[in-house]
Amino acid sequence: MAREITGFSNPLVKRVRSLREKKFRKAEGLFLAEGLRILTEAREEGVLPEMLFHAGSTHPLAAELIAAMEASGGDVIETTPDILSKISGKDNAQAVVGVYRDRLTPLAKLDRSKADIWIVAQSLRDPGNLGTILRTGDAVGAGGLILIDDCVDPFSVESVRASMGALFTQSITQARWGEFMHWLRQGPGELIGTSLKATQDYQEPRYASPSFLLVGNEAQGLPEAYEAECDQLVKMPMLGKADSLNAAVACAVMAYELLNQRRAKR
Repeated sequence: MAREITGFSNPLVKRVRSLREKKFRKAEGLFLAEGLRILTEAREEGVLPEMLFHAGSTHPLAAELIAAMEASGGDVIETTPDILSKISGKDNAQAVVGVYRDRLTPLAKLDRSKADIWIVAQSLRDPGNLGTILRTGDAVGAGGLILIDDCVDPFSVESVRASMGALFTQSITQARWGEFMHWLRQGPGELIGTSLKATQDYQEPRYASPSFLLVGNEAQGLPEAYEAECDQLVKMPMLGKADSLNAAVACAVMAYELLNQRRAKR
């Protein structure tokens, strides 16, 4: 049954507001997602929040979310726009905010055979880039995103917002480099990296499946030791004065090259 909260000092409001901080997300295993588009994407993937906050929205998608939550026995809370703003940290809060269980998939449980393309990001720092990479993965039908070493939190409000719902269509895994390489070499899979030091153009190789596309840190790129372990190390032509592309843009270019090669085989 739906309930109503109108007080800023309500303990649940304080608890949910705390999920904006990583230490509380980690402690609770929960994260926030906001907006009808993102929550509807999640519902269409069969994922409902553990709690749904709304401010009396009459939008048909909001009504569908509320009905789905009530049918599943979920916790629906009607509140005020000001409290939604407090929870989300935005002056103009979205119509709905959901509290979700984190969606990490252990490395050992990844099924590499379910997709031809996988994206691997090493020491990614920007939540906007992470969200864009998730959207790219969704667009090319990737199996998921594997985050290597110390990356930005994929469940921060900023990362979730930037993913535009792709967080719920892509599996997300976290691992250290050595752990990932051990797992990768236990089965089929070609590791593909990009580097300004590479001599091979990115369109030259015929890439094998499954392809694991390795994206480096925005400022530093890939460590030399990681480049050395790639099965394919390639570069994209840079015809202007810029010497590199944004990490998420480079990932998209490479991901579509992988996709297009597979389309050409059909």
